[in-house]
Amino acid sequence: MSILITADMNPAMIGEFGDAPSVMIVVGGTVAATFLSVKMSTFVTAMKAVGIIFKPPAQDPAAAIDKIVQLANTARKEGVLALEESANNMDDAFLKKGVMLIVDGTDPELVKDIMETERSWTEDRHGAIAGVWEMMATYAPSWGMLGTMVGLVLMLLKLDEPGGIGPMLSVALVTTFYGCILANFLCNPISSKLKQVSNEEILLKTVLIEGMLSIQAGENPRIIEEKLKSFLSPALRGGVGAKQAEAAGGGGEE
Repeated sequence: MSILITADMNPAMIGEFGDAPSVMIVVGGTVAATFLSVKMSTFVTAMKAVGIIFKPPAQDPAAAIDKIVQLANTARKEGVLALEESANNMDDAFLKKGVMLIVDGTDPELVKDIMETERSWTEDRHGAIAGVWEMMATYAPSWGMLGTMVGLVLMLLKLDEPGGIGPMLSVALVTTFYGCILANFLCNPISSKLKQVSNEEILLKTVLIEGMLSIQAGENPRIIEEKLKSFLSPALRGGVGAKQAEAAGGGGEE
């Protein structure tokens, strides 16, 4: 039926769905209610986070495992203190922090606690940002209904003008339409995408924590690699060691 409606709809009718007061009630009310529900800094960060859904940060757990194995080989051959030089050249602040804790001879349990605490707080911050958009998705339909009730009240006040009831009723209903669109076409999808990006980052941090603790425990690099690969899906496991193999193959050809 929806296909028939779309096919029969005159393109000019799309303009009938436009109503500035309805937009102001739904969008303005949703944003205002959300703004009052969270800290200003959290709200601003949530608005800025929209850019992440279009250009999410690169998360490559396979490359992270390769890096851990490389560090494990260095520690095995030259000792843990040799990792300090590698740490100075790292771009990943989380991995660098963990490696420096190991180099400083920090107790393994303390290293684990420090790194897991940072991972936990990162997850909490990400959850708060996604929660702002979830909150907006909750408020939007309510404000749509509120706008509809306002429209119905205005319509009832004009019952002595039968010719205007139809147009006023359509304006009242379009406010609910805006609330549904804002919630299900914008807010919920953004929240879901932010959660997905967060889960990928948390997985990467989990892999790094397990890898660093394994290095500190002096485990065999090959065993470390197999252990860390268990965190990945079968589709991603094939990427572990691929870059090293490609580099080695290129070097052989030269």
